Amino acid sequence: MSTNIVTSMSTPRISVLMPVYNAAGTLPETLQSIAAQTLGDFEVIAVDDGSDDDSGMILEAWGRGDRRIQPVRAGRVGLVEALNLGLSRCRGEWVARMDADDRMRPDRLARQSALLDARPDISVAGSLVEIFAEGAVGEGMKVYEAWLNSLVEPEDIAREIYIESPIAHPSAMVRRDELVELGGYRDTGWPEDYDLWLRFHAAGRRFAKVPEVLLYWREHGARLTRTDARYSVENFLRVKAHFLVNGPLQDRDGLIVWGAGQTGRRLTRHIVRMGRPVDAFVDISPRKIGSRMREAPVIGPDELASTWSRYRRPMLVVAVSSRGARKLIRQALTDLGLTEVEDYLCAA
Repeated sequence: MSTNIVTSMSTPRISVLMPVYNAAGTLPETLQSIAAQTLGDFEVIAVDDGSDDDSGMILEAWGRGDRRIQPVRAGRVGLVEALNLGLSRCRGEWVARMDADDRMRPDRLARQSALLDARPDISVAGSLVEIFAEGAVGEGMKVYEAWLNSLVEPEDIAREIYIESPIAHPSAMVRRDELVELGGYRDTGWPEDYDLWLRFHAAGRRFAKVPEVLLYWREHGARLTRTDARYSVENFLRVKAHFLVNGPLQDRDGLIVWGAGQTGRRLTRHIVRMGRPVDAFVDISPRKIGSRMREAPVIGPDELASTWSRYRRPMLVVAVSSRGARKLIRQALTDLGLTEVEDYLCAA
């Protein structure tokens, strides 16, 4: 046996945490990509979440052939409980997430652990991803892939963390002690991975990515993000509102929201429900300017400077999801002398 392969009695450097549910069609391909890693010092904690196909038998067979693969039978407990059960079994210094229908590049574990070794200020190491499907990948997923892959350094990820989940969950490697310290995974009714990244961010932890594709991310209609209500647009807005109100909106005496359209209305509904009023909306539509929404005036961009000056330390949240709008709004706010993160945040 190679000296870089963990034995059953030694403590592995990396624990690959992989929940499994009815993945018999893709699981062998996934396990093969893990077994082919150039860094062999790992264990696979594969939690079978009550599969009623052959997933359990596949895991048991692989476990007999490779002691690094450790099946855990959980019964049908759901994703979050399966993740936490698996986390409780992880022994490695680092936990690498993986899904049972994806593939990792042979050097993924080596490259991400090298990043974490070299940069102790980084708590979460991701990578670029390549989305693949049996048929064509939808335009929306292509846009999301391009956005994800544009975020590499900590400042990039922190700047855009309220727009969408900036790390593909199965591409992540995290320091196990920090993951446990922050409470592991939570079942809150919104996306468990986005909740986790926002908690890391709120705790001042930093993210970075290996700037190469290390994960091949499978897109298909049966993905949990397609079928579970926790991943609905409304629940993404709920988690954003929760962390905005309990984070960057604290100690701000004014809240201005750029966007009186659908996204702005839906996001601010959750913000207001949490007890934070909106002081003004900004919009470019002549039909909306001069009206009121959530008891706040809707103003045009030319009125923003005077409205901003009424407050000692305001925050502006950009909530416009139209493609291309974010770039234009950022330029307008820069022209007014506002600084992203300190003065404004993009949440769409």
